[in-house]
Amino acid sequence: MTTENILISGASVAGPALAYWLAGYGFTPTIVEQAPALRDGGYAVDFRGEVHLGLLRRMGILGPIVRAKTDMGATTYVNAAGKKLASMPADLFAGDVEVLRGDLAQILYKASAPRAEYIFGDSIASMTETRDGVDVTFEHGPPRRFDLVIGADGFHSNVRSIAFGREEKFASHLGLYCAIFTLDNFLALDHASLAYNTPGKLVILNSARANTEAKVVFYFASPLIDHDRHDAEAQKTILAERFAGIGWETDRILDAMGDAPDFYFDSVGQINMDAWSRGRVALIGDAACCPSPVSGMGTGLAVVAAYVLAGELAAAGGDHRVAFPRYEEALRPYARRCQKQGEGAARFMAPESRFMSWLMNQNYRLMPYLPGKGLIAKSARKTAEGIELREYPPCSEVVTSP
Repeated sequence: MTTENILISGASVAGPALAYWLAGYGFTPTIVEQAPALRDGGYAVDFRGEVHLGLLRRMGILGPIVRAKTDMGATTYVNAAGKKLASMPADLFAGDVEVLRGDLAQILYKASAPRAEYIFGDSIASMTETRDGVDVTFEHGPPRRFDLVIGADGFHSNVRSIAFGREEKFASHLGLYCAIFTLDNFLALDHASLAYNTPGKLVILNSARANTEAKVVFYFASPLIDHDRHDAEAQKTILAERFAGIGWETDRILDAMGDAPDFYFDSVGQINMDAWSRGRVALIGDAACCPSPVSGMGTGLAVVAAYVLAGELAAAGGDHRVAFPRYEEALRPYARRCQKQGEGAARFMAPESRFMSWLMNQNYRLMPYLPGKGLIAKSARKTAEGIELREYPPCSEVVTSP
């Protein structure tokens, strides 16, 4: 092969999945992750249809994912006093299997770690491409040379910034911000969710990990805010100012924010690029084509992209000049459909007018009884299954689960 050593930036979903397949094809993957360890927090993510489940099965991780699934039941919308307004059965929106993102990261790490080198607590500082490879310097570790570099480092991709330019060139804001953290299951929720909305704001509280804890998700409508995305305390202040005093259990939830071990805050947006590769550098997952968290498609898209990119590199004998264009040609239409799913969802997450907020609550109240109640789930499944995967050369490291 013309390629052997491949550096992957990012150890969330796309990176470990890509490393798994690459190692099976005989490549030598190295993953560098800025965080000192795997991130344990995050929201629940879905996999839908045989395209997603088939790949997880071929990787031998469908069983562990099923065992870690959330088993969430209905989501109940409440008013400021906690009175029930509407109940949404889980099957209206859920995929075939739902798992916490942190649990998924652990499963992917265990599957890929025997096949890949992991470097935690470091990041790429610079990349210089030569005829024979990419010379990489790191923030902390010694410089090294790799044949290829893959950015699997998310919406705020460091690799993309170095190789393609500033994030502002590619990011589009969907008018929302999101915050997530873990707290005690103080309402004793039993595999269930409670949701409370006011104009421009939405709070969702879920039980998690067999009801031993809870996850809270905040959404609020806003144009882009000028803030330091590395300053968690400043982000907590923004969230508290937006949600303090709005009713229900919100103030109590905000009080728990200070002790949260996994606070996350970010804008909700998408990444759109004319090309996902440049020379020996390519992007995958949210770094290349983020559909946004509200799409419900980002994790499945990352797993599919990992299979396609690794397979195309194997089919091309490691020649990135052949593999990168084929990877993009195969995946771009699928990625665009996933992004459209996110664009539609963002408009309804936190409507800013009082009338639209009221109308959404009425819609939630009626939806379980309407003839077309399953259309949302069917549309999501159709999008998830909207790609015909190519069969690539035999992958010796793949273990097929029953």
